[in-house]
Amino acid sequence: MVTDPGILSPQAFVDEVINVRIPNPFMPDTPQRIATDTSQKVGIRYGETIKSYVKRDGSAAALEAIPLALAGWLRYLIGVDDEGKAFERSSDPMLDELTKELEGLKLGDGPEAVHAKVEKVLRNANIFGSDLYEAGIGGKIEKYLVEELAGPGAVRATLVKYLG
Repeated sequence: MVTDPGILSPQAFVDEVINVRIPNPFMPDTPQRIATDTSQKVGIRYGETIKSYVKRDGSAAALEAIPLALAGWLRYLIGVDDEGKAFERSSDPMLDELTKELEGLKLGDGPEAVHAKVEKVLRNANIFGSDLYEAGIGGKIEKYLVEELAGPGAVRATLVKYLG
């Protein structure tokens, strides 16, 4: 949900990004660059949409892609790839704090372990612009993250399940 700025069509912008920019081999990008400073980006990227849904519907529970993306970000912060191998995460001003909050979260963890580790992060309005449980999507993010932590290959399987 975005407000039409009146200077460009939001749908035309999305169409251009998906159909022109992403496939363009002359506009290379790397996941590491995209992931840099993510704690500073998620509120900007998703916060206003979440707040708009809450304002309009009383909850953002109808959202699917944003909770899936946020679960993916939390999964990334664990620093273990889809095969269970450690990798170096991109720089972020909150990386130390977020690492401490998620410390001990691992492949195979279930709903209780995930909730215990991510609740404080998902309630952090300084990151997201609101408390994501109060917005109605904290539990959905946890559900997706549990699926992404099921074991090796679980991230890919989760993305295929929800995105086709």
